Amino acid sequence: MSRSTQNPHEESAPLPEIAGYRLRRVINHGGMSTVYLGEQIGLAREVAIKVMLPLALSDEVSRRRFENEVRTIARLEHPNVVVIHEVGRTREGLPYYAMPYLARGHLGQRDLSKDEPRAIAIMETLLSALDYAHARGVVHRDVKAENVLFDDAERPLLADFGIALRRGFGPRVTAAGLAVGSTAYMAPEQARGEDVDGRADLYSLGVLGWEMLTGRLPFEAADALSMAVMHAQDPIPKLPQHLRHWQRFMNRALAKQPGQRFQDAAEMTEALADVQRSGFVHSLKRLLPRAQRLRQWAVPLWAGVAVAAVAVVAIGFGLSSAQDDEFFRVERAAAPASAAASAAVGDPTDAMLAPLPEAPLQRSLEEARRYIRQGKLTAPADGNAYNSLLTAWHADSTSPDVRAGVTELTRALGDQLAVAVRERNDQRAREHMLNATTLAQQTGSADSPAMRALRDQAAAALQARIELDGKRNDREDAQRSAALAAELDLPKATSARLIAQAKAIGGLRPGETVAVGSVIQDNSRITVALSPRPVSRAEYARFASASNRSPALCRERASLLRVLAPRNWESPGFKQSDGEPVVCVSQADAEAYAQWYSQQTGRRYRLPSAAEAENLNDTPGRALSMWLRDCGRDCQQRQASGASWRSGQAQRPLAAARGYDDVGFRLVRER
Repeated sequence: MSRSTQNPHEESAPLPEIAGYRLRRVINHGGMSTVYLGEQIGLAREVAIKVMLPLALSDEVSRRRFENEVRTIARLEHPNVVVIHEVGRTREGLPYYAMPYLARGHLGQRDLSKDEPRAIAIMETLLSALDYAHARGVVHRDVKAENVLFDDAERPLLADFGIALRRGFGPRVTAAGLAVGSTAYMAPEQARGEDVDGRADLYSLGVLGWEMLTGRLPFEAADALSMAVMHAQDPIPKLPQHLRHWQRFMNRALAKQPGQRFQDAAEMTEALADVQRSGFVHSLKRLLPRAQRLRQWAVPLWAGVAVAAVAVVAIGFGLSSAQDDEFFRVERAAAPASAAASAAVGDPTDAMLAPLPEAPLQRSLEEARRYIRQGKLTAPADGNAYNSLLTAWHADSTSPDVRAGVTELTRALGDQLAVAVRERNDQRAREHMLNATTLAQQTGSADSPAMRALRDQAAAALQARIELDGKRNDREDAQRSAALAAELDLPKATSARLIAQAKAIGGLRPGETVAVGSVIQDNSRITVALSPRPVSRAEYARFASASNRSPALCRERASLLRVLAPRNWESPGFKQSDGEPVVCVSQADAEAYAQWYSQQTGRRYRLPSAAEAENLNDTPGRALSMWLRDCGRDCQQRQASGASWRSGQAQRPLAAARGYDDVGFRLVRER
C-alpha cells in the first residue's frame, strides 16, 4: 500500500456501497485506489477492500481487463501471498476486491537495520512467494515495504498484486503517462514503460533488502521523476563497512540491465544463502580483534593458574616418593610463565585466534582480467569481467589498479562494439554501448579517455560501413547506418557528419530504377526490388566470419589439380579485390547469406526468381551467372541465370551444394 498520507476529504466523503459488506473507514489512499476497513456481513469477518478510483480505470475495457487480472491473482495459493476473497463492483460501478485485514501493519513500519537474520528470513519468504507467482506468469510490479504485511503469527505476506500483469500483456501506463509502480523501488526498464518480467520484481526486492539492512533507500530524491532517473543512471552506492559482505549481492540485484541481474528467484535465493555464509565469516572477523586484545592478558593469567594448580596438587600428594617426584617435576610440565615464552613453544591459541584471510581486492581484479582475456565481458551472469570489476571498485574506488581495470574493460567493449557495427549486428552494438555507458556511470568515468576512444571506434566503424554502402550505391542502407550513430549516443557533430555522408551517396537506391515490380505471394501482392550489384567478397567475408560458415568446394570439372589445391570463395583461382563479386559460393551459401543479412537489417532479403531476374547479367568486367531460387531438374539443383565467361547459356541447372567460379549472386528485397 502507498506511503501517501490519507486524503482529509476522504473522511467526509460518503463511503462506497458494496453488496454484502459494511464499510467503516478509510485505511489508506493512493494514486489509483482507496482502501477501506470493512466487514463481510455474511461471515462476520473484518476485511480490507480496495476500490479503484475512476481515473485509474476510466473505461469498460480497462475495468474488465483489471477484473480478469485480479481473478488470475486470486488463484495464487501460497502461504505468503495475501489471498483475495472476492472481486466485484460497487454500486457506482467501480471495481473492487476484498482481502483479509491484517492489523499488524507493514514492513515500512519496522526497523530491521540491527536484525540482519530477520531481514534475510523475510527476503527468503518473499522470494518463495515471487518464485511461485512468476512460475504462473504473474509479475507483481509493485514490490515495496508497504506491500509486505504481517499476520497474527508475524509471518510476512506479499500483498497488492492489484497492478500485476500476466506476461505478454505489455506495460501498463497511467492516464498521466507514468509507468505504474512506486519509483522508490522501481526497476529502470519499468520506469521507462517497457515490457517487464520477473527480474523487475527481483530488482524491487533488492531495493527492499537494502532498506531493511540500512534503514534507508539506496536512492533518495525529492520527487518521483528524479528518483526514477537515479535508478536508471546513478551508480549503485557503497554499503556501510559492517554490511560489505552484501555488496556483491546488491550489485547483481540492482544492476541497471535485466540481463545482468539474478535471472530468477531461485538464483537470487542461492546468492542469499552465500551472503549468510559470508556474513558469519564477517562477524567472526569483527570479533577477532577483541579476542586478540583478550589474549594479551589472558595467556599470562592461564600460565599463572596452571602453576598454582600444579603447586596445589604437589602439596596434596606430599611428593612422597621418588617416582611421584619424577612425575610431578615442575621443570618438565609447567606452562611458560610469559606470553613471549608461550609464543616460543607454539601457543595453541594462535591457531584459534589468528585472523581469517581477507578476500583481497587483487582477487576480483585478477578475475576481471581473466574474463576479459576469455571474452566474457558482461556474460554469463555467474562469471564476467563487468561484475568482478564492479566488486573491486566497490571495495576500493580509489585504487589505481581498479581504474586501470575499468580502462581495460572499456577498451575491450569498444573493440567488440566496432566488430558488431562492421558486421551490421546493430542490436549487439547497442548492447555493448549500453554496457560501456553503464560501467562508466557506475565508476565515474563517463568522460575518460577510454570512453572517448570507444566512441571514436564506433564512429570509425560506422563511417567504413557507410563507405561500403556507397560502393554498393545503397543510399538507404547508408542512411540506416548513419542513424545508428544517434542510437549509440555519439556526439551530435559526428552523427551529423555521418548523415551528410550517407545522403551524399549517388547512384541507385535499392528498389528505385531497378525495381522489378510486384509479385503475388501468399495471396497478396508485394513490391520487390533488385539490388543494383552482386554481393561483394568483403560483404560475404563479414557473413562468413559472423556465422563461422565453412566454405563450399568450388570446381567446374574434375582434375588432379583441384584435388591437390581445392578452391573456394577465398581462393577462386584468380585474383579479386574486396569490392568484386564473390564467386565459388553455393546456392545454399547464398540463401544463408540472405537470411543473415535480413536479420542484420530488419528487412526481408532473398534470392531472385527467374521471372525477377531477366536482366541480371549487367556486371561490368568478368561476366558472371547469378544464383536463382528456382529448382533445376530437382531441388538438389538450382538455376543459374545469365551467360558467364565459362558458359554462354542464358540459364542452366547446377548442383546447389557446390560453388562455381563463374557464379555469384544478388538479392531481392521485399518491400
